[in-house]
Amino acid sequence: MYNTNMLKNKFYSLILFLIITFSASFTGGLVSISFKEPWYSSLVKSNYNPPDWIFAPVWTTLYIMMTLAIWFFWHSKKRDVNTIYIYFIHIVFNATWSIVFFGLHQIFFALVVLVILITLIIILIIRFKRVNFVSYYLMIPYLLWCFYALFLNYNLMVLN
Repeated sequence: MYNTNMLKNKFYSLILFLIITFSASFTGGLVSISFKEPWYSSLVKSNYNPPDWIFAPVWTTLYIMMTLAIWFFWHSKKRDVNTIYIYFIHIVFNATWSIVFFGLHQIFFALVVLVILITLIIILIIRFKRVNFVSYYLMIPYLLWCFYALFLNYNLMVLN
């Protein structure tokens, strides 16, 4: 009986973390669809900008990895609630970037949001490393992609 309840709790916690994490994706996607065009198409972009179709599969993969990272951390013996709070705050900043960039068309302020987001990701990675190496490794591609996003955001700011 105990094992069944434990599996249910793990399943429910995974679903909860998926909903929380993908809420940023949903918010960002909704704002992007609503306010991206024609503004984004009119921007001068660097040669380093990937094609638009690449963003959805990359972000979907990263959101799944982020969810698994927080889920593995949650089920670790040495977890702490403050790291969970930082994760939730980081999700807010993740969604905020899309609002500021695509919704408000504020390239500079989106860059500021991205710097804060990257800082929170680094804090999470450090905290995850102390508790769960799987969580730690799952966050590294996300950090690298956000540095790439910072580079793209900066180039858009300079070129426009």
